[in-house]
Amino acid sequence: MAWDAAQYLKFGDQRTRPAADLLARIPLSDPKRVIDLGCGPGNSTALLAARWPAAHIAGLDNAPDMLATARRSAPAIDWIESDIARWAPDRPYDVIYSNAALQWLPDHAVLLPRLFAALGPGGALAIQMPRSGESPAHRLIREIAAEPPWAERARAPARDAVQPPRGYYDLLAPIARALDLWETEYQHVMPDVGAIVEWVKGTALRPFLAPLSDAERDAFLARYRDRLADAYPAQRDGRVVFPFRRLFLIAQA
Repeated sequence: MAWDAAQYLKFGDQRTRPAADLLARIPLSDPKRVIDLGCGPGNSTALLAARWPAAHIAGLDNAPDMLATARRSAPAIDWIESDIARWAPDRPYDVIYSNAALQWLPDHAVLLPRLFAALGPGGALAIQMPRSGESPAHRLIREIAAEPPWAERARAPARDAVQPPRGYYDLLAPIARALDLWETEYQHVMPDVGAIVEWVKGTALRPFLAPLSDAERDAFLARYRDRLADAYPAQRDGRVVFPFRRLFLIAQA
């Protein structure tokens, strides 16, 4: 199931907020070369261009639909179709930024030092990743995928879980001049649990739904919505509070 920019941007404001929070903590005033790894539809890259209008700004992603949306919204930015796992720049960058992308890649013990090594002197590696794998919204996907009739088909590719902050401290503190680590649990107010389903359809549900037929997807989503209603009870006004934890780090060269 391909990445869908329109589905992802149904919650564009909420998804852009952590991108802005990460950007606000980068302590560089005048970087010359900046790249957004896993730029998606360009909402986070636009923030970089607004903060540093004199810099050369690039956005890299491997999803054609996401990049097509990004190019339409900001044609002046250098949009690159490629995989982060294979990215090897020929020149160092002053800022390597990644918002909600690296959680999809394995082996962070190798990946993050490799990205850090692509910085020039004084540069900053700035990363935000969801750390919500044990939340009900994500745990229920795995539980339902293990039930019949989906048990043999609705399986996501294996990937490393995002580590707690202390794991990234041990990984990056020995090589970074300075390291800033923090977590934020956002409390997203949703109109109902159906909105949580739509949120997760744009990200974590994708690999589970991809192998299923249309009828199987509909049944899976109906089961998921029913389980979510128990996990996220409605507030007095009928809306639902959806907590979502994210990990942030900024490593300076």
